[in-house]
Amino acid sequence: MPKPVILCVDDERVILESLRTQLRTAFGERYFYETAESAEEALEIIDELQGDSADIIVIVSDWLMPKVRGDEFLIQVHQRFPKVVKVMLTGQADEAAIQRAIEQANLHRCLYKPWHSDELVETIRSGLSPE
Repeated sequence: MPKPVILCVDDERVILESLRTQLRTAFGERYFYETAESAEEALEIIDELQGDSADIIVIVSDWLMPKVRGDEFLIQVHQRFPKVVKVMLTGQADEAAIQRAIEQANLHRCLYKPWHSDELVETIRSGLSPE
């Protein structure tokens, strides 16, 4: 059985590398860490992982990305995988987009750039802990 996956989506590679480093430091080898530079690429990765029977447990997504905004992407993911913990990480999202993601994608939390590693890790831990 493959390890659970945390998927990070942002159109800036430096952000993705930072997220991967912070998550690997916090959670070690417990998870696989995947990255995508667009919502379209993320959906392709999700389909590939599903084909490999991998379990995506968390998605951390930027809001302001080309073509598909983060709230739209998270709503699409939620329709297919309602149990995935969804986190928006942004410096630009408007309140309406955040509210839409909360209502239609069961958004766990919205973090703002620049974020603190501790806040990111705690957000993921709280999303994964049983209620």
